[in-house]
Amino acid sequence: MTNTSFSRRTLFKGAGLIATGATASTGFVQPVFAEGNSPFPVRPIANRFKLGSFEVTTFFDGAVQLDGPHPIFGQNVSAADVQKLARENFLPEKRMEIGFTPTLVRAGDNLVLFDAGNGDSTGRRPNAGNLVSIMKHIGISPDDITHVVITHMHPDHIGGLMEGGKPTFKNAAYITNASEFDFWTAKERLSGGTERTAKLVQSNVKPLSEKFSFIKAGDDIVNGITTLEAAGHTPGHMAVHVESEGDRLVLIADATNHHVVSLQRPDWHVRFDMDKQKAAHTRKNLLGMIAADRIPFIGYHMPFPSVGYLEAKGAGFRYEAASYQLGL
Repeated sequence: MTNTSFSRRTLFKGAGLIATGATASTGFVQPVFAEGNSPFPVRPIANRFKLGSFEVTTFFDGAVQLDGPHPIFGQNVSAADVQKLARENFLPEKRMEIGFTPTLVRAGDNLVLFDAGNGDSTGRRPNAGNLVSIMKHIGISPDDITHVVITHMHPDHIGGLMEGGKPTFKNAAYITNASEFDFWTAKERLSGGTERTAKLVQSNVKPLSEKFSFIKAGDDIVNGITTLEAAGHTPGHMAVHVESEGDRLVLIADATNHHVVSLQRPDWHVRFDMDKQKAAHTRKNLLGMIAADRIPFIGYHMPFPSVGYLEAKGAGFRYEAASYQLGL
């Protein structure tokens, strides 16, 4: 967790944009802004909207700025190809940002959190790990979370499971894919290229083993929330379909990690994907379904508030960020 604190005064001061009369029951999208010593521009840190009878909140857990998109994205093509695509989409050719967006769905009496953010366990990301701080400031206690769904076990998704060696969400049931759990908890992962992540799994996931249950594609987490097959990024990577009163939403987790490169060129390889061919296949199938059904989706690494739509375009997809559609 970073040392950044968001008082109620500073939480609203920098925004000046929040309608003070709006409440969760209105159904309007509600951005919350932060101001302080962060190196970022003032930006929303939480965003809430209604989906049927459900309530969906995305959280800006933070971001990292780094060199790219190439060679992180487009490993099987030239740097010039990736830079050209970035330039065509008004993006810097050699610098990029990757943000982190855990999502909370309130479904009846269930508070289902999808991924736990960076937490205070990853160390290398001083500008990330804000999930719990933000939750508390918008009136959500970690103790109230009923389910924590881990879409996969990369550090930015499990780093927030423990704080100070104790479970962050102490009353929650934990859910993940069995093949994901088995892969990362195997002893052979504690060396080589998987060592760093496997050690974090040992400290943050293994202590919660007795609280974990395992699901496969097509299983319900709670009524209205169903897992989707999305392996490739990791062996047991999951996406999620949410539906309430006929309204639908897909959480794609890390099926795509960039709102331009991975969407417009889903066949391009990504450094983060463990099985690059399978990940590309997953991207095309999952994104194709979202585009064909014209439903909104949330991507863990989409530009915050990370909610948008897709249009099929050539061999890929065009991203359209949500505006007021989910607030009417």
